[in-house]
Amino acid sequence: MSTTLPPLREVIAAHGLSASKALGQNFLLDGQLLDRIAAVPGNLKGAHVYEVGPGPGGLTRALLKAGAKVTAVERDERCLPALAELGDAYPERLRVISADAMTIPLENVIPQGGHIVANLPYNVGTALLVNWLSSPSWPPRWASLTLMFQREVAERIIAAPDTEHYGRLAILSQWRSTARIAMNVHRSAFTPPPKVMSAVVHLTPLPMPEGVNPLVLESLTGAAFGQRRKMLRQSLKGVAGAVGALSTLGIDSARRAETLSINDFVHLARTLSPKA
Repeated sequence: MSTTLPPLREVIAAHGLSASKALGQNFLLDGQLLDRIAAVPGNLKGAHVYEVGPGPGGLTRALLKAGAKVTAVERDERCLPALAELGDAYPERLRVISADAMTIPLENVIPQGGHIVANLPYNVGTALLVNWLSSPSWPPRWASLTLMFQREVAERIIAAPDTEHYGRLAILSQWRSTARIAMNVHRSAFTPPPKVMSAVVHLTPLPMPEGVNPLVLESLTGAAFGQRRKMLRQSLKGVAGAVGALSTLGIDSARRAETLSINDFVHLARTLSPKA
């Protein structure tokens, strides 16, 4: 098996590719940087990895080089010939699906215990993350998520209570997972360079708190942070039983959502979740 591949810039030129703004694309070409991203989940030799939006296949190369078996979903048909060449270089190790990742159930693309590694398209990254975090069954299919986001989104994922970036995304990310920024990525690393800096976030699942319905937590956080400048007794009045639950738990209803800890929201959701 030959894995001597032409530089990514040559691949992009040969196939006449350019990053699509409409698809939220920005290509990473630095092989050493891509290898560092592929190393974040740990040893991938023989592991199954799901990648969203591989584009011309820069990160895909790094994952295959690390020994992974990769399923990649790409909706941009212009990139498929370049990915097919990559598949030829790594026989039986790369499966490419031409589709929109927002429409694909995880069970179709990753076995239990696999990893998700992706330089996510900016326009769907947060929506995909929320989908992967919101599974009613837990632990999830994935053993880890290693995802590239705009730096501001990464800050929102790892934010602590009572800080500028703390909100719904931090709670959904951290109530049953650990989340950390694994590395920062300068805008100049991309082609074309985006206007903002980026960061790679690494998440691993934790045991799920007992007695909490994820849909109740989503409803609570959506209401609380949808009107984050209002006191909780105002922002949560549309959630049945929420204001009474605040009193039961000894939480001052005059507080604002950003002052509550993740555990506070978990306790609230547990109080409001239907008992089995």
